Amino acid sequence: MSATVLFHHVAKCRLYAHVKCVSIFRAQHLSSKLENGEKKKEEEETEITLVYKPTAYYQTPTAQSSTTGCLETEGLSYSLPLNTTFHQCNPFHISSSRRLSSTKNMLINRAESVKRATKEPRVSGDPRAFQRCRPEYRNMAHDISQRSSTLDLNEALLVLEKVTVLKSNMEPSDATSFLCKLSQIPHEHITVVRRDTRFNAFLLYRAKILPNFTLPQLLDAMRTFVNLGLPQSHSILGLFETEFCQRASEMELHQLLLTADLWRCLGRSVPRYLERLFDNVIRNFSQLGLPELVQLLYIIGEGRRCPDTLVQPVESLLMRHLEQLKPEELGAICLGLFKSQITLSERATRRLVDRSLAVVKDMSDFGIANVMKLMRFSYLDHLPWLEAMGSEVPRRAPRMEVQGLMHVVLACSALHYRDERILLAVAEQLPNVVSRCRSKDAAKMLWAFGNLRVLPNQCPKLYPCLIEMLRERQLEFQRFPEHLLTGLLGLAFAGLFPQDLLSLALSAEFVNKACNSQELELKKDLFTLDGTVGLELPESTVPRLGHAMREEVTRQLWDFAQSDICQKPEVLEAEAMLRKLLGGEMFVRKHMILPHLRSIDLEVHSDQNYQPVPVSSGACRQNLPSQNWEQTLSGVSITDDLVAQLTNSQKPSNKFVQKPAVHKVEPVHVRESIFSVGVDLTDNLLMALTKSGKRSSRLHDSKPSIQRLAVQVTNRNQYCYRTQQLLGFHALKRRQLALAGYRVVELPHWEWFPLLRRSHAEKLAYLHCKIFSSMDSKKQTD
Repeated sequence: MSATVLFHHVAKCRLYAHVKCVSIFRAQHLSSKLENGEKKKEEEETEITLVYKPTAYYQTPTAQSSTTGCLETEGLSYSLPLNTTFHQCNPFHISSSRRLSSTKNMLINRAESVKRATKEPRVSGDPRAFQRCRPEYRNMAHDISQRSSTLDLNEALLVLEKVTVLKSNMEPSDATSFLCKLSQIPHEHITVVRRDTRFNAFLLYRAKILPNFTLPQLLDAMRTFVNLGLPQSHSILGLFETEFCQRASEMELHQLLLTADLWRCLGRSVPRYLERLFDNVIRNFSQLGLPELVQLLYIIGEGRRCPDTLVQPVESLLMRHLEQLKPEELGAICLGLFKSQITLSERATRRLVDRSLAVVKDMSDFGIANVMKLMRFSYLDHLPWLEAMGSEVPRRAPRMEVQGLMHVVLACSALHYRDERILLAVAEQLPNVVSRCRSKDAAKMLWAFGNLRVLPNQCPKLYPCLIEMLRERQLEFQRFPEHLLTGLLGLAFAGLFPQDLLSLALSAEFVNKACNSQELELKKDLFTLDGTVGLELPESTVPRLGHAMREEVTRQLWDFAQSDICQKPEVLEAEAMLRKLLGGEMFVRKHMILPHLRSIDLEVHSDQNYQPVPVSSGACRQNLPSQNWEQTLSGVSITDDLVAQLTNSQKPSNKFVQKPAVHKVEPVHVRESIFSVGVDLTDNLLMALTKSGKRSSRLHDSKPSIQRLAVQVTNRNQYCYRTQQLLGFHALKRRQLALAGYRVVELPHWEWFPLLRRSHAEKLAYLHCKIFSSMDSKKQTD
């Protein structure tokens, strides 16, 4: 007996009239309940999650929700009876309520209310916009906009009643037909259908006959799941993934790409299926045309994976079709390459940006942000594109949303490219959209602006609004502590130190949370902030890191420095030449003066008469950098050599420490006589020896007789692109060295690197001029 005949046979029963009346009454009741409170309840279950949202790239006057990518979680257990109600839960509430106090849970609920009150605008273009560029995409992509809403709620509930009557007598064609009808229900009633126990029972029936479905029927079912906004965690989707994996070898290329696109619409990660897709593509790569290539790169990007064997063929095919690519296709390709971390050759990447530049006027804001992402990932200094951004970004900024603006300035920061036209245009627009800022966006923008040395007086409204946004988003730091540290470091670059946020970041609770992170190493950032507080805010009540953690991080940094920075040829040559110039290794110490700033310097001391003062012995120089620099910045380093000179006594015998030889150099001028090895016994030295001197409350207020020089060998990565302006971190170091009582002597890369190929005499003459000029300048200042 067919399903239709069976249904009509049952319909003759008197019970059917009663069932129909009950169904209609229930539909009216559920509809009324939805309008009065059910919708509000579902909104309140929305999870606080920092997700990638291309909707934040554009501003439009209206806002509209979408059923795709819904955060509601529905579970389906096939061991439960058919009338069991399926659970819907909020993962955030479950996980948080187990580890947060009731007070913090109240704050979370309040934060959710604020989040709901601030709706993000709908976007006029999206990551799938490229699929509307050519008709060929219809065979390999699902067009969400074609969804029809022709079925009202009462009709949908009648369909569910039919499903209940038919039960296990349904054929695959009947099941597909019923599901297609249900997928035509209006958005506002989808939740009612999904929460109906008969709908979940229907899915259970389908799961039992899944192997009997034809491939077109499986694809139709997947389309209905997308239209119904089925949550990505729904159990039936796992069964469908298994079924598609088993049938992948039978599917054509377009069917494989369409299935992958449907999984993307559902927001579900399907690594097993993608492996089957990539295997098929590799075997049949010759079938790929331009639309197939773009769709494949979109899928690769959304899946965050690409086999190594595909990279070279993809690059070759991309270069072959490059001139035929349209603006939105270029943006989609750049995003796919960025998300999947595919590294093309520099030539291919440059040609891709060349093509984007040719059509930049027709490219969407979203596409432009994607090109900037690719350049950031590839560290590509494509000057024509960047110069074009100097005019495009100011023109587009008033209509761009916060994430688009963030990616523009973050790319400029990664490339060390400072263009005030871009930066000031973004800074001017940010206060208008900052209310839709995530903590992640605020932190990255603070880092970018601080790194490129955009000062507070240039943009009076910029930093205050971003700082306030960090304060409002404090609850997000429970899950993402790295965002707070990133933002505070960016503020430190700009010379701003909000003590309430610093107190939060260095509090014992936050430090423990950050240090227990399984994914990120945050101790170095905490150490940098801690040292910054010690120098920049010496009188503040901001908590500090414990001594054990400082020692641990310092040892890690010093181990790395010894194996990397200390071994660079330019540093080794500067150290060797300074030893020759000053008379021995005791007068030059290569170490981390301020360990929290993660770099080394060549420290040199002299007295007021330009006479060298030993910094450390050869043995001492191999030790771990001192952690008591905050307390020992005044006074002179006391060594065995210095004590022997001052007391005219014999230095203690030590077979491991040899007296360095003194190499004299002919002076250029009488005034610039080379240092002798002796040192004057000044009042300051006596006070240091007898510990009778008082330390000043401010380090720079003291005026010791010993001049401390920090000789820095810089490279181009410490400067803004093609300028002599230091980036934020390195400017921070210069400022803090001055607070610590040091005068910086820079050996800039544009001067020192060419000298590496010159004679010793030329290098010594250069260093002689640098050292003495600095000392003379210090003396005149004093």
